[in-house]
Amino acid sequence: MRKFNIRKVLDGLTAVSAVASASSAAQQQQAGNRETEIQETLQSEHFQLCKTVRHGFPYQPSALAFDPVQKILAIGTQSGALRLFGRPGVECYCQHDSGAAVIQLQFLINEGALVSALADDTLHLWNLRQKRPAILHSLKFNRERITFCHLPFQSKWLYVGTERGNIHIVNVESFTLSGYVIMWNKAIELSSKSHPGPVVHISDNPMDEGKLLIGFESGTVVLWDLKSKKADYRYTHDEAIHSVAWHHEGKQFICSHSDGTLTIWNVKSPTKPFQTITPHGKQLKDGKKPEPCKPILKVEYKTTRAGEPFIILSGGLSYDTVGRRPCLTVMHGKSTAVLEMDYSIVDFLTLCETPYPNDFQEPYAVVVLLEKDLVLIDLAQNGYPIFENPYPLTIHESPVTCCEYFADCPVDLIPALYSVGARQKRQGYSKKEWPISGGNWGLITQSYPEIIITGHADGSIKFWDASAITLQVLYKLKTAKVFEKSRNKDDRPNTDIVDEDPYAIQIISWCPESRMLCIAGVSAHVIIYRFSKQEVTTEVIPMLEVRLLYEINYIETPDGEQVPPVPTPGTGSNPQSIVPQSHPSTSSSSSDGLRDNVPCLKVKNSPLKQSPGYQIELVIQLVWVSGEPPQQITSLAVNSAYGLVVFGNCNGIAMVDYLQKTVLLNLGTIELYGSNDPYRREPRSPRKTRQPSGAGLCDINEGTVVPEDRCKSPTSAKMSRKLSLPTELKPDLDVKDNSFSRSRSSSVTSIDKESREAISALHFCETFTRKADTSPSPCLWVGTTLGTVLVIVLNLPPGGEQRLLQPVIVSPSGTILRLKGAILRMAFLDTTGSLVPPAHEPWREQNVSEDKDEKEKAKKRRPVSVSPSSSQEISENQYAVICSEKQAKVISLPSQNCIYKQNITETSFVLRGDIVSLSNSICLACFCANGHIMTFSLPSLRPLLDVYYLPLTNMRIARTFCFTNNGQALYLVSPTEIQRLTYSQETCENLQEMLGELFTPVETPEAPNRGFFKGLFGGGAQSLDREELFGESASGKASRSLAQHIPGPGGIEGVKGAASGVVGELARARLALDERGQKLGELEEKTAAMLYSADSFSKHAHEMMLKYKDKKWYQF
Repeated sequence: MRKFNIRKVLDGLTAVSAVASASSAAQQQQAGNRETEIQETLQSEHFQLCKTVRHGFPYQPSALAFDPVQKILAIGTQSGALRLFGRPGVECYCQHDSGAAVIQLQFLINEGALVSALADDTLHLWNLRQKRPAILHSLKFNRERITFCHLPFQSKWLYVGTERGNIHIVNVESFTLSGYVIMWNKAIELSSKSHPGPVVHISDNPMDEGKLLIGFESGTVVLWDLKSKKADYRYTHDEAIHSVAWHHEGKQFICSHSDGTLTIWNVKSPTKPFQTITPHGKQLKDGKKPEPCKPILKVEYKTTRAGEPFIILSGGLSYDTVGRRPCLTVMHGKSTAVLEMDYSIVDFLTLCETPYPNDFQEPYAVVVLLEKDLVLIDLAQNGYPIFENPYPLTIHESPVTCCEYFADCPVDLIPALYSVGARQKRQGYSKKEWPISGGNWGLITQSYPEIIITGHADGSIKFWDASAITLQVLYKLKTAKVFEKSRNKDDRPNTDIVDEDPYAIQIISWCPESRMLCIAGVSAHVIIYRFSKQEVTTEVIPMLEVRLLYEINYIETPDGEQVPPVPTPGTGSNPQSIVPQSHPSTSSSSSDGLRDNVPCLKVKNSPLKQSPGYQIELVIQLVWVSGEPPQQITSLAVNSAYGLVVFGNCNGIAMVDYLQKTVLLNLGTIELYGSNDPYRREPRSPRKTRQPSGAGLCDINEGTVVPEDRCKSPTSAKMSRKLSLPTELKPDLDVKDNSFSRSRSSSVTSIDKESREAISALHFCETFTRKADTSPSPCLWVGTTLGTVLVIVLNLPPGGEQRLLQPVIVSPSGTILRLKGAILRMAFLDTTGSLVPPAHEPWREQNVSEDKDEKEKAKKRRPVSVSPSSSQEISENQYAVICSEKQAKVISLPSQNCIYKQNITETSFVLRGDIVSLSNSICLACFCANGHIMTFSLPSLRPLLDVYYLPLTNMRIARTFCFTNNGQALYLVSPTEIQRLTYSQETCENLQEMLGELFTPVETPEAPNRGFFKGLFGGGAQSLDREELFGESASGKASRSLAQHIPGPGGIEGVKGAASGVVGELARARLALDERGQKLGELEEKTAAMLYSADSFSKHAHEMMLKYKDKKWYQF
């Protein structure tokens, strides 16, 4: 048992006022001797905040690159992010500080480096030979805008094309400009009277590095001789060029144009194209030109040794294909395959067997970067199937509306979810291994299971295995399938509480031990699920309708009876049972013509086949009341040991016994107080102010005008924090991006001044309910947006059959506690300061026919209450930990003395607070709207960590931020990506080992054999000494004002690592040191072997010369 010493707790109370400290000390002495034994182990040195990993699809991608030797993929985005992918489980995220869009990426193939070109006209060299890549050098162009870059394989000279049509050359080792410049006017000379436009393409002839092909936007292409510094050929076409690609033999190239045509040119015939193709054009009769099509944005020309070449292109569809999805076209010989994509194509690359451009390419796959997806197509199989994507890129398949994170789950959970999820996998994927296979995994230093649950706008819920900084989808549950789908808009009169996404998930409550799952949706519906490994068919879906009404004078039960404010035991056994399928949706209007007693969604009448996994136990829906739609649910809790689910909104609270399928409690918030209500409230008719149609997962923008007073903080009607709630839910991610719904923050609760008090927190527990209690008992603690905590006593029947026959009796205890700000979270500690988890029942399979003995055992089985207090002496006390938007309190039970108080924030408000375990102890972790992350010790609430992490720029962050055990936390950083972070010092220290390595030493493949005759007659690839042409001695120095060199930080790790950046001459040597060292050794061996083979070749040549010396040429 850990001991805590209360004498030490005041050490860190820096933020607490002197008054609070004094009162705490005074209360401390009253609290009795037992409390003085508590000794805390967590200190500020146990905490450190750092980002760990980012998962999901790169948001708004803009560029793509692939290293064919290292087998690593790089994606750049419009916000300057860089995501690198190796084998499944090896991922990396980096960020350019400027935040400018990435326009192009170029790997230094097999060198462990990458060049990025940004929209702010900067070039950056990234070192990938360290676990966290860092920038070694940057180069900022001052006078010209970068439009295209090209780095030839095994070259250190990068060609940079600009908007003005010029080409500059950068030494990537020193990141300095060469004095060699190709000016646009020299390139085109008199071939055109006007400016040729920006450079859209640069590449060297695969067979002659001395010849550079330059494509200008206007349609002009120039083959430039680097040595003679003049153009060999100029090819003019009257359509704008989008891209150019070489045939590997260097005798032909292909251009894609803005009118949907491809032109193939013979290098030595510049007058007209050798062939013009319109892949999607309708061939007209009379030999007329086909109708123009949409631009072909990119083309690639890849050859195979055995068969016809591949021509792969994006775009080029005819204009009459309105509404057709974006396509990738693969032309191979006489066959043309048109592959439809779900989103628009950003870029694509063909993966080939060789990195050498002058060899047969042998393409085997195409990687297609879409706006919201990454697709890999297998070119080697008939029908071009796609590869099954092993990366967790489907987080945003439907926009994420809420998120929960569970660390240290039961070990059997992940295998159970995986086994039911494995049956959901699609068929028809390529049989081959995923081709992006570079890098190595890090060491796994964390052994505990972690699960992330995401709720989505379409009503789906995804379970993810998040153990050891990886992410993998386990299982997907579709909650919408229990409801009838509306055929058309006219058919949907009841769902108008939200215009779109009526099934969107707002709150998830999950008990990992019992596997019970409960969700609250945007249409004021709650569904309870039980986990089963067996398939079942449910004939009639169990359903309840609840009429939760805000009225001062009286409260209605679903039967329409008037109930006194304090429920009598009789209300516990409310005669509501399962509503038959002809539920009151038929009586859709009350006597005065207003819609009444109608739920927002219609539950299916037909039998429902439920696959293994989560299966429906009960559907609960709030109904319309006299023309007013039900208010959205703001808090939710489920308890498997008690068989109860409870939920609340701004009207009140409802508790349901999901075993007996009855409503136990249905009270307006005011009725919870009974006669103890501290507020003066105005009576209100429910029709007075209707909730606007479409109060969905709402957006909150700082500083905007508030419609009425819907969103003032409940702590004060005169709060300066004004937050507006635009209410439409749009299907597009960009709008969802800002969508916001929260169950636990007053800032998002619809309240009518102070009278509208919402339920913001619910917690089942076994504790002391009143001051006079001598032993703990099951109860529910209720927190409201006005900072009140109320306690409801639960009187549960015995287990087994009795539990299903006798009613559960609920009654308010009269206990009321007050805090400043809306209540966010509650938890309970035992007398030693350890967390008391809510009672739970262990999971067991419900759908198997058991033997009689088994059934008897099941009847006698009691719920597991993990509460240590139940087995302890009666006199031992507990501590309630309550966290609100503004402060935290620790209250001793049963005395109800506040022994510690901490004002968390004065000027801001807490968005998320969680009581979590760390280093065999517990603490309170908070995330504030001002961007601060804070942790406090328990029970003394000493501040342990306060770090400014990120400003609340977007309500998506607030909606999804959550802390969990062992120092883990996460939030949705963009509509498609999850950012994980840690506040644990130990995890920060181990992070380096856990991260994967991107760069692995790999032998570069051998260059293609030139063949005897090509070597003899001067064929084959011509090499070029670029140093001689572009070096300072030959070309002079570049203009200083043209570009500015900025040394990169390189990263501390880079200094320790293989290729850190050192300025000047050292940088060049240092970047390639490892590899050069290895290569020098290899080079010596190869040189010796070459000398030997040259020697033997000269002997053979001499013998052949003697043999054929006297023969004439026609005698051979």
